[in-house]
Amino acid sequence: MDFPSFRRQNPQQVLLRNHQKIPLFRIHDDACKRALVDATMRVIESRWYILGAEVAAFERDFAAYCGVAHCVGVANGTDALELALRALGVKRGHTVFLAANAGFYGSTAVRLTGAVPYYVDVDEETLTLSPRSLEHAFRQDNPKAVIITHLYGQLADIQDIVEIATRKGVPTIEDCAQAHGASRGGRRAGSFGTVGCFSFYPTKNLGALGDGGAVTTNDPAVAAHLLQLRQYGWSMKYRVDTPGGRNSRLDEMQAALLREKLGMLDGWNGERRRIGNRYNQAFARLPVRCPISLGEDFVAHLYVVRHAERDALRSHLEGCGIGTDIHYPVPDHLQKGYASHQSEGDLPITEDACRTVLSLPCFPGLADTEQKRVISALESFFEGRSGAC
Repeated sequence: MDFPSFRRQNPQQVLLRNHQKIPLFRIHDDACKRALVDATMRVIESRWYILGAEVAAFERDFAAYCGVAHCVGVANGTDALELALRALGVKRGHTVFLAANAGFYGSTAVRLTGAVPYYVDVDEETLTLSPRSLEHAFRQDNPKAVIITHLYGQLADIQDIVEIATRKGVPTIEDCAQAHGASRGGRRAGSFGTVGCFSFYPTKNLGALGDGGAVTTNDPAVAAHLLQLRQYGWSMKYRVDTPGGRNSRLDEMQAALLREKLGMLDGWNGERRRIGNRYNQAFARLPVRCPISLGEDFVAHLYVVRHAERDALRSHLEGCGIGTDIHYPVPDHLQKGYASHQSEGDLPITEDACRTVLSLPCFPGLADTEQKRVISALESFFEGRSGAC
């Protein structure tokens, strides 16, 4: 008879039964739950749900936080990028420079305007748009705009990139969807370029309880254009004076919730950095590449390591009950949905990154014991402890 107590068991299966899986991300709203409930009731009792006092207040608060004159709330981060492109005059047939390792979000916005993406390779260390590669791209083409993604919460070499583009007379769009609160020299993401675009998807550093987005700018003409574009192109109610408009409004409920969470953003970013610093110290002797900055210019939206045997490492971590993901596995110029004039081999650093990156759990509320498990699981892979975590 095969008694259960004598069955051979996989040590990882035993571990998973004794330990709950650690997710890549877990929403941590406990600290502000009461405030969120109060904000929800405030909106319900106001009986005003679209473009009211809450949206106006959040736009004012977030503009002040980012250090800009204007903020325009929109429905989501992709709309923020598309409407920003339209507000800067990007149209069918124009070229837009951007990186190809950021999940196709910028590419989607470019395609929606009818413009053509021209992909620029990234920096080997930061995996953000390379100023040197950008200089080379300007010798090949003349774009209507440049999108700079602050990937994983790491500010790009934004001042150098803006200087290069400004010298060419080209406006810049910061994609800040992963970089809420990242700063350098006292300036925050969204204040360096002509415009900054934000997503408030629930997993973002500043996340709503649904979709939401915003565009920041110091240019009053651009802000006025965006206000029309987000609501059908209206100059006033039922008067369509601006082409390319749509229904893309940040709603009152999400604005109210974001107002409450904004005051906690810096604390949450600090917690993310502390976890990232702990990982960096623990992994320093391991053959993985870790984030190079843990300063104010990095808000650890994602903690991403790089390793040549990424898939084997991911499988091992999965067996240990550690949630992971790949941000992002396919570079934009190799996606099958659209033809591109650029092909495999054209962006070597980008393509290598897509083969080697792996995201680990790093979020506010990740317990000390969970952090230890992530570290132990990664160490066990390289120490050859078969079946151990």
